[in-house]
Amino acid sequence: MNYKSLPDELLVIYLRNGDQRAFREIYQRYWKKLYSIARHKVQDLASVEELVQDIFLRLWERRESLRIDRLDAYLTTAVRYAIINHYKATLVQEKYAGHAFAAYTEASFITDEQLDLDELINAVEQHLNELPEKTRQIFRLNRLECQTVKEISSQLNVPERTVEYHISQAIKTLRHYLRDYLLAGLFMNLFL
Repeated sequence: MNYKSLPDELLVIYLRNGDQRAFREIYQRYWKKLYSIARHKVQDLASVEELVQDIFLRLWERRESLRIDRLDAYLTTAVRYAIINHYKATLVQEKYAGHAFAAYTEASFITDEQLDLDELINAVEQHLNELPEKTRQIFRLNRLECQTVKEISSQLNVPERTVEYHISQAIKTLRHYLRDYLLAGLFMNLFL
């Protein structure tokens, strides 16, 4: 069968059934267009390539559950959302780095404060790593990458209530484990 001559609608049907040649043809038809759209908005070539690869990876992984009316519109929309998410993640990272740098610079003058900060960061990381994988993943997407419950639900293909549950469980667990650090910080602020 010559897949190059098939319309998008048939390729989507074949894709849904796991046909790798249909997927390959979709990739060949649309990767340049998606790359071009992403390239106009994102300067880093490695990030552009990663965005496009992630779109096709998600297309393959979710092939059975996707409802696609127009493949070109679906992929164009997907790349636009990927660009938005890329910039959101970049802003969060820059913001986090700025806060971390400011906290580090300020704390570097006082060794005890630096040690306390390092201890707290290590405790947070340790307790995050002790959370179940799904809870940890959802917490990081929500709190570190600033994704909404709806975005996470869509991305992970789980109900919004499940996302909310995992976030609340992570917060509850971290509060429990970190209460000593929070109380110490509160007392220190009272005396300063």
